[in-house]
Amino acid sequence: MASRFDVCLDEVLRQEGGYADHPADPGGATNMGITHKTLADWRGVSPWWDLPKSAVKALGRDEAAQIYKKLYWERSGAGTLPAGLDLALFDFAVNSGPDRAVRLLQTELGVAVDGRIGPVTRGAVEAYAGKKGLAALAGALCDRRLRFLQGLSTFPVFGAGWTSRIATIRKAALAAIAKPDTGGSIMTLLTGYKTYIVAALMLLAGLAQLLGIELPAMEGGSAGQLIMEAIAVIFLRRGLKAVG
Repeated sequence: MASRFDVCLDEVLRQEGGYADHPADPGGATNMGITHKTLADWRGVSPWWDLPKSAVKALGRDEAAQIYKKLYWERSGAGTLPAGLDLALFDFAVNSGPDRAVRLLQTELGVAVDGRIGPVTRGAVEAYAGKKGLAALAGALCDRRLRFLQGLSTFPVFGAGWTSRIATIRKAALAAIAKPDTGGSIMTLLTGYKTYIVAALMLLAGLAQLLGIELPAMEGGSAGQLIMEAIAVIFLRRGLKAVG
């Protein structure tokens, strides 16, 4: 069975197409959505324009998949989200950068906007989904994405294509959410007592750091950060139960 990354990547690549070098596109030459500069940086070529455009044109799918997984899927944290929402965030990250995509998701959720998917953001996803539905969250993220793009100076040139792409991604995301065999149910994300277990582990890890016990830090967090996030996750879960 294909992984969620593979499924989402297939959808992204269907939207991106092949090689293009549109004069109005600030990204310049691209292939499968990978820009000239991104490929040069990935290959360690500096300055980036020393990489010939022919290398962009010859880019293979396997290397493109590696770039997408490292720079967009993992960096955005899409893989830690439920099916459907993962696609909506991933495709947004590909088009507009992981940091912006995550920040707009966090803005919709009403949590601290730091561009990082951590336990507080994931707990907020669960709470939002429990109250309004995961489909509503995926749709709201797509709406915010479209509003952001409508404000760009290049929207008159690329707006029709962007609008169509977001509509396609929205439809695919909602279909994934509706299918239980894809993990689209919110039960795949820190539900019930699993939330408390994760919070307890974070709390223990934070206390262990305070006591000088060497343990791998969860998500690279400091002792104080782990303890505070554990408390925040517990309160998010209690808030979800209160509205349920």
